[in-house]
Amino acid sequence: QVQLVESGGGLVQAGASLRLSCAVSGRTSSSYSMAWFRQIPGKEREFVAAIRWPSGGPVFADSVKGRFTISRDNAKDTAYLQMNSLKPEDAAVYHCAFDNSRLILSRLRDGEAYGYWGQGTQVTVSS
Repeated sequence: QVQLVESGGGLVQAGASLRLSCAVSGRTSSSYSMAWFRQIPGKEREFVAAIRWPSGGPVFADSVKGRFTISRDNAKDTAYLQMNSLKPEDAAVYHCAFDNSRLILSRLRDGEAYGYWGQGTQVTVSS
């Protein structure tokens, strides 16, 4: 079983930065996928960013490209979502997602492809 523990959400002003963390335990493969999705009440879940191991660069939604970065600290077994230049429309509950397979590129944006989800962390952006 995989466990994901998220942290780093909070309340910030537009233009500020936040870094979300997702600590992973219990993975069973060296080839795997991680992603961030966000959820606003009453709206569909939205893909934010994804990355795969052992190869493949990060993938971003057009709405966050150039502002957000996804990365992983292998020593801490923790993934990060660095969010810069935050906008009010970025406010949402952010969820970390994980799968024990290296998903093909076209599946990274599909939440149904991931087997495990974190509980979410709230990001609020004031204008």
